Amino acid sequence: MHSLLPLPLSHVWVYLQTQPLLGLTATLCVWEAANFIDRKAGRSALSNPTVLSIIIMAALLLLTRTSYQTYFTGAVYIHFLLGPATVALAVPMYANWPAIRENFLAIFVSLSAGSFVAAGSAMVIAHALGAPRDVVISLGPKSVTTPIAMGISQNLGGIPSLTAVFVMVTAMFGTLVCSGMFRLTRVADWRARGLAAGTVAHGLATARMLTLNETAGAFGGLAIGLNGVITSLALPLLVSIFGF
Repeated sequence: MHSLLPLPLSHVWVYLQTQPLLGLTATLCVWEAANFIDRKAGRSALSNPTVLSIIIMAALLLLTRTSYQTYFTGAVYIHFLLGPATVALAVPMYANWPAIRENFLAIFVSLSAGSFVAAGSAMVIAHALGAPRDVVISLGPKSVTTPIAMGISQNLGGIPSLTAVFVMVTAMFGTLVCSGMFRLTRVADWRARGLAAGTVAHGLATARMLTLNETAGAFGGLAIGLNGVITSLALPLLVSIFGF
């Protein structure tokens, strides 16, 4: 496969393309580079390492004309760790269980409102702008973690692959703007920050919150789970109410 890299690097890249280690090595290197940039930028909202990694990795694949299938043969090992990483969110949740139990009513009410608004507003705006029904429904679960969102979309007549794109875009955008929005609205409580980030932008925003504060990460993990349940119950109702 022809590459736009200089000749010596091109030879190395051609060799790596035949090995499963390509995706794994590239992902780890890009992640370390993104973390380095994030540290130098003072953990700025715009230097989020997850978002930077996606951008850099996509640019690298395009530059070297490497197919996603070739990349993923190695990246699948990182992908496998998403499950254990998600389960690991239970650790900070357990550490913050007294605060979660004490404030559960407030958490449930605010998270339910956030779930309804996140799903309903997207669908109403898309419908008002003339989007077809399947696209409108595909937008509904955009703030839910990908596996649940795709399942909801498919069951309601949406396009699961399109929903996955909406979920990723929502996560990236939410991760970039959440810190600024918290400062703008003067939300200083880490519990509220984590809950809001997890409700609106699920995993990516929660991961960012976890790097900043363990309590925020715990409440973000709680929001991911509850938002998935609430949205799966609320979305069919919203579709029926608005006649989508």
